[in-house]
Amino acid sequence: MTTVHIRAGAERDLRRVQEIERAAGGLFRELGMDRVADDSPPPIPVLRRYVHNGGLWVAEEHGPYETAAERPVAYVLAEPLDGNVHIEQVSVDPGSSRKGIGRALIDHVAARAAAAGVPALTLCTFERVPWNAPYYKRCGFRVLAGDELTPGLRRIRAEEAHVGLDRWPRVCMRRELAA
Repeated sequence: MTTVHIRAGAERDLRRVQEIERAAGGLFRELGMDRVADDSPPPIPVLRRYVHNGGLWVAEEHGPYETAAERPVAYVLAEPLDGNVHIEQVSVDPGSSRKGIGRALIDHVAARAAAAGVPALTLCTFERVPWNAPYYKRCGFRVLAGDELTPGLRRIRAEEAHVGLDRWPRVCMRRELAA
């Protein structure tokens, strides 16, 4: 049986995080979303900022006979936004997908945020991509109506539109957290 260990991301993980993003992004090609598939991963200075701000979490898989930590197979980037915690990115290496690792990362961020008294998680995602909005709905998120968007979410959506992501329908989502 494989177990997953989630830990704070570190400087040593940054190149691997980029590899995970490239591999996971390639799946968009199957949907005709080549522009998304070809998008570059976050640059090292941006990832380093998440490390220093405590917003990068990585998941490692451990098999039944391993004693040393393996390299990360998934990651999440999260940061404060308008009084909530905003999930900027969740990516799982395709070789480790469909094992609940992405959900474990989201739940980890949710538990930490709830313990800190944060009311909700937010994110922006593609509405019709099966592993985006439909997946996040199964993880407890709901789509926000336009009048529910906070200033920070409106800013993010404007930035996404500016770089052309509105070519495919996008939504903002929220998951309430228990105190």
